[in-house]
Amino acid sequence: MTDLAARIAGAPISWGVCEVPGWGYQYDAETVLAEMRAVGLAATEFGPDGFLPEDPAEKAKTLADAGLRAVGGFVPVVLHDPAHDPAPEVATALEGFVAAGAGTLVLAAATGSDGYDDRPVLDETGWSTLLGNLDKLSALAARSGVLATIHPHVGTMVENAAEVDRVLQGSSIGLTLDTGHLLIGGVDPVALTLAHADRIRHTHLKDVDAAWAAKVQSGEVSYTDAVREGMYRPLGHGDVDLGAIVSTLEKAGYDGWYVLEQDTILQARPADEGPVVDVRVSIAHLRAIAEAVG
Repeated sequence: MTDLAARIAGAPISWGVCEVPGWGYQYDAETVLAEMRAVGLAATEFGPDGFLPEDPAEKAKTLADAGLRAVGGFVPVVLHDPAHDPAPEVATALEGFVAAGAGTLVLAAATGSDGYDDRPVLDETGWSTLLGNLDKLSALAARSGVLATIHPHVGTMVENAAEVDRVLQGSSIGLTLDTGHLLIGGVDPVALTLAHADRIRHTHLKDVDAAWAAKVQSGEVSYTDAVREGMYRPLGHGDVDLGAIVSTLEKAGYDGWYVLEQDTILQARPADEGPVVDVRVSIAHLRAIAEAVG
């Protein structure tokens, strides 16, 4: 893949589809995939367990029937517990990746609890276990022809600048650059891209209202409440310098996907067009960036 505009993919979370219990109204796959295709997206991540069929062959067929390529998917697993081996659950997930021709495994260092509003503090044993698991799972994915990455994510064990740096220094796994979660976690996504473009293997593009992000960082509001109140904005309507990030990646030779993600919480099925309106705005903004970058 070389043409940036052809590397724009979607994710079900932009339609409010999320793995967190009680997150909100959940659209069905048929509706989401049809709307993705209608707005011109070429591919999608899988979404949470249960969104697409569990059977690998059926999962692949569902996407093919919708006219969408499979990018890969977000797989949150516990990586820091010495008594827990995450390899079996990742191996099971990889069966679906291989069947659908998906190339990117997006790992998150789950806390072991539901949601993203609280997390424990790791000791040295926990960190050693986490870093070792990252390299182990990266090798496991590679044997299936899949590229593993780690996704710094609010409410997981890898969230803030010190934790991201520890992962970059202590493992060889590639990085999923999530422009929103990094900013909310206190990391400058532009600076990280400039410093570590060679480690970025996958990109989630989000725009964020920095004032809401500051409230999450200070503990004034929870992550979930901030999402509900609209912390994530359509691309170009928040405070992330997406043009600088995309330009830096392209100049560094990045040839991976740009996945549009605007974490959304829906109280009920919208009576109007719903989230697809914001997705269209984001696509238009990213295509404008693509034209500017050349």
